[in-house]
Amino acid sequence: MIAVDNYLGKIELSYNYIADLVRYASADCFGVAALNSEDKLHSFFRFLKNGAYNDNGVAVSVRNGKLYIAVHITVVYGTNISAVSGNAAQKIKYAVEEKTGLKIAKVTVFVDGIRS
Repeated sequence: MIAVDNYLGKIELSYNYIADLVRYASADCFGVAALNSEDKLHSFFRFLKNGAYNDNGVAVSVRNGKLYIAVHITVVYGTNISAVSGNAAQKIKYAVEEKTGLKIAKVTVFVDGIRS
């Protein structure tokens, strides 16, 4: 759980909620064909190192009070990979900050494949 203190009191957000926000925001991006799940061994070591939550291609972790998000996607064939990944990162950052009020330190987008 991620705790947010504001003038109303303490609000706790689950990692699952943030992962859902990331999934919905990335699915709405032009050129994103699908989200890919990270391989189990890599996600396990990421969890041990960072305390990350990984669910269907979305990893959310909190380090030093800052939120870090990693997303694994497949892009549509013929689109500019750099533009699609940059657009996805900006859209994810905006959506999470707008809905939760949390500040995002970094959004990392991994392009795992191309689909026609």
